[in-house]
Amino acid sequence: MKIYTRRGDKGETSLIGGNRVPKHHERIEAYGTVDELIAYIGLIRDQEIPNIIKEYLLEVQDRLMTGAALLAVDNVTQSISLPQIEQGDIQSLEHEIDRMEDELVPLTSFLLPGGHPTVSICHIARNVCRRAERNVSKIRSGPVNLDLVFQYLNRLADYLFVLSRKLSKDLDIVENQWKPRLKK
Repeated sequence: MKIYTRRGDKGETSLIGGNRVPKHHERIEAYGTVDELIAYIGLIRDQEIPNIIKEYLLEVQDRLMTGAALLAVDNVTQSISLPQIEQGDIQSLEHEIDRMEDELVPLTSFLLPGGHPTVSICHIARNVCRRAERNVSKIRSGPVNLDLVFQYLNRLADYLFVLSRKLSKDLDIVENQWKPRLKK
């Protein structure tokens, strides 16, 4: 099988179910952003971080692939078996967030991203995740319920923020708190 098909040369692509849509269609925007997020999660995994986090991020990538597949569905037939995001996937993220937060000093202000490339990549991934979440929220109807995909993305953005804080702590990086300039 060749990687190129030439079917997208005129700016259209197929969804799962067979319908052809423009490449700027809301579903393509949504799963394309999730695909971008999967790549950034891979970049975090490529950093010098603990193996337990790398393994968990691999699971996150798997869940995101499931979410992207669900976003690509426009017509469900009996012959198509689809993977699913489950409530347990969201609970797993919450567990990891709680576990990491137990090691961190509570926040008293917003943080300015940066301090180390690994920490910055976490923040970029978090922002891409929030964009994916916004794109998914635009999809109002379809054959697949996307509520759990939306919830997973929402919780994943929180996870990525807390991961950036944990890695800052592990790397002994000072977190830069935002101190707004206020008129006197």
